[in-house]
Amino acid sequence: MDVSADKSAARTRDDMRLEDFPFRSYDKLRFGDTDRQGHVNNAVFATFMETGRVEAIFNPQDPMTDPECSFVLAKLDLDYRAEIRWPGTVDIGTRIIAVGRSSVRLEQAVFQNGRCAAFATTVVVQMHHQTRRSQAFSERTKTRLEEIAST
Repeated sequence: MDVSADKSAARTRDDMRLEDFPFRSYDKLRFGDTDRQGHVNNAVFATFMETGRVEAIFNPQDPMTDPECSFVLAKLDLDYRAEIRWPGTVDIGTRIIAVGRSSVRLEQAVFQNGRCAAFATTVVVQMHHQTRRSQAFSERTKTRLEEIAST
């Protein structure tokens, strides 16, 4: 099920809002996140995306993956749109846009003071702990992910 046309077409990357994302989280900026230019270092943006993904698809009490599996990051395509300045917080929006055989594609954005500072497309793959290879989703897991994607 690919719902990307429904979700992405609603807004362009230029007018994205946090409200466009069903999963929302935040991170507090640390002074140690800054670089010599006085803004948050570009490497920290990947950590913001991780925060959003984990809060959207990881729940230890009710795992989203099949037994003996976990999600691993397979792709992170990150567009930097504006600098982020310390101190403060950032808001992170996440949405599932496609569910594949063993992977999930997400769109994510980082906002500071309502302004989109970064946009990313990420792909996570369900990996079996023993084989260390991708494993196709069970029908139950695929259905759960598709239901979340349609919200």
